Amino acid sequence: MEHVRIGMIGGSGLYQMPELTNVEEVHVDTPFGSPSDSFVIGTLENERVAFLPRHGRGHRLTPTEVPFRANIYAMKLLGVERILSASAVGSLQERYAPLDMVIPDQFFDRTRGRVRESTFFGEGIVAHVSFAHPVCGALGDVLEYHWDDKPAGGEVGARSRDLLRNTGSRYGL
Repeated sequence: MEHVRIGMIGGSGLYQMPELTNVEEVHVDTPFGSPSDSFVIGTLENERVAFLPRHGRGHRLTPTEVPFRANIYAMKLLGVERILSASAVGSLQERYAPLDMVIPDQFFDRTRGRVRESTFFGEGIVAHVSFAHPVCGALGDVLEYHWDDKPAGGEVGARSRDLLRNTGSRYGL
């Protein structure tokens, strides 16, 4: 299997990357089942990247059906060291509009119902993993440095923000 250092996970609205060249499709099996779709591995600005549509091509998986453990495990099997993940999410702050880029540095996961699937550990595998710094600061620095290269329509976003995740399509605490 080809070694790829950068992984990209597309969210709602980002199902393919036409900028990729030298493209091949790769299916990866994991102990957690199949990922959301086959990976599209290609070259983007002289770097080999693995692209995966989070909801599968055609948006066939709901957010609660996304096999996130299989997706991340498959990335690791491909040799991925850094993952960029685009998400179409809302904000509780009016200053952030669609297409604005925000780089979170902390997560608050308030989802329920998938407790058993919330870890790679268990069933005899015990680990204590710190979640104090869940986001790669170096990768955030690279993204911030390239904010001037933003997509058409988006504004320069914000750094060091918190991402709150709830169950279902609602806002609030």
